[in-house]
Amino acid sequence: MSDTVIYHAKKIITMNPNRPLVSHVAVRDRRILAAGSLDEIRQWGDFPVDERFADKVLMPGLVEGHSHIMEGALWAFVYVGFHDRMDPNGKVWPGARDLEAVIQRLVEQEAKLSDPKTPLVAWGFDPIYFKSRRCVRTDLDRVSRQRIIAMMHASGHIINTNSAGLEVVDWLRQGVEHPGIPLGDDGIPTGELKGPEAMQPVMGKTPLDRGFLGANHDGLVMFSRLCVRRGVTTATDLASPLTDDVLATMRQTIGADGYPIRLVPLLRLLADPVAKTIERARWLATQSTDKLRLGRVKLVIDGSIQGFSARIRWPGYFNGAPNGLWYTAPDALREVLSLGLRHGVHIHMHTNGDEATELVLDTMTDLSRDHSWADHRFTFQHCQLADEAQFRRMKALGMGVNLFANHAFYWGDEHYTQTVGPERAERMNACATALRVGVPLAIHSDAPVTPLGPLFTAWCAVNRQTSSGRTLGEAQKIPVADALRAITLGAAYSLKLDSEIGSIEAGKQADFAVLGQDPTEVAPEALRDIPIWGTVLGGEVNEAGKGS
Repeated sequence: MSDTVIYHAKKIITMNPNRPLVSHVAVRDRRILAAGSLDEIRQWGDFPVDERFADKVLMPGLVEGHSHIMEGALWAFVYVGFHDRMDPNGKVWPGARDLEAVIQRLVEQEAKLSDPKTPLVAWGFDPIYFKSRRCVRTDLDRVSRQRIIAMMHASGHIINTNSAGLEVVDWLRQGVEHPGIPLGDDGIPTGELKGPEAMQPVMGKTPLDRGFLGANHDGLVMFSRLCVRRGVTTATDLASPLTDDVLATMRQTIGADGYPIRLVPLLRLLADPVAKTIERARWLATQSTDKLRLGRVKLVIDGSIQGFSARIRWPGYFNGAPNGLWYTAPDALREVLSLGLRHGVHIHMHTNGDEATELVLDTMTDLSRDHSWADHRFTFQHCQLADEAQFRRMKALGMGVNLFANHAFYWGDEHYTQTVGPERAERMNACATALRVGVPLAIHSDAPVTPLGPLFTAWCAVNRQTSSGRTLGEAQKIPVADALRAITLGAAYSLKLDSEIGSIEAGKQADFAVLGQDPTEVAPEALRDIPIWGTVLGGEVNEAGKGS
């Protein structure tokens, strides 16, 4: 049959325990016909052999189980993060290493804007690295007092704005009372806005309102380019409004010939009533296509640890900061979990702090007495401070976890010295505990919070090295084989897609990551440096740096 092709590679890592290593894989109608030796596959027919990967290593297409498509859209704005960052076109942008460097970058960008009404938007800001003080509105007023400035933190849970930003929403005054709006000594908001309620009024006056939660064609294209560069064939958008216009944009862009990834957007619980959100998710499930998978719901229970907006248990934050914020009220959490269990809607829950994790576990325990769904796979996202007792409860409740392994590198030193202290920092993102207890495990980047790149995420889980070189929790390191499973079958399982993706075996989607080296043979500390040639999605080849 002319529509069947056999790919030959130096090595094919299948993640199929029945046949873990092969040399050839046959593809027909976008799916895997067979994986094995050439002689074995030729028993299906005398198909042509494609040798373009003869010096490469294939493994299943990598699955990014927690990312956001705004990783693509945000590159339309100015990057002010602490670490160097590669954009979708391969250019590396240097980090801004102190507050003055951030201000200077904003000044340079502001000078390029001719219309005084155009907001200045920046992203990636992370003041936890600047140990002297937080950024306040007067810092941004040095850039402009007239133009609205909105600077999103790396966590995505906080923005900073200037006086013009506060003024446009009538907050440049005394008397503003909200737990997510800190006040200065003068009784006026400092310009740091924490959590969705505090952020959205100002964000709504800037392009961040759409770029942060929605979708646009250019952002989707940029996001897909990043995915190909990192070997990703299936990625999530883990907090989408999925309104009719967003859905239409996704359908048009993702449905186009040559779009190189499969996207799994989750409907975020926002202002709509819980019952309406669940009903919307049920309808969305009927609208799925091969490359656009719909019908799941995302809850955000608390904020971020490095932003001091996560809910953590006693003894609280190491530096004495007050406890964080509840983003989802307990009553709303109970209602959405109950309806999800009743109607078979798959739910993922963001919990950074262990108090937030405990709330979900308590609620699920209560609901399990009235609801029976043997394979619900409700999944904790981030779940960074969970201890072993909480993992045992997850196991008993049939829940899974997608841990934020990248935190060890990006904020490990800050967690050790500022947020939670040495003991709890060493157990953060406890991959080894999850595996030992038997909780289904995935790991992720939460792009754009940290850069998209599952092999780097695997490196973090294997080495647990901070940016200063400290090993953060020797006991929580996991073997390379387990880390590779967590970015393939583990992530696929968390999305209920493991019957289709995550391994190279007959009947599954023909999705491959094309690597320049073998991740099972390089030194564990070299895992993040493996070159990635590109991907294959449903049999269609995508070379990094080329295509859409």
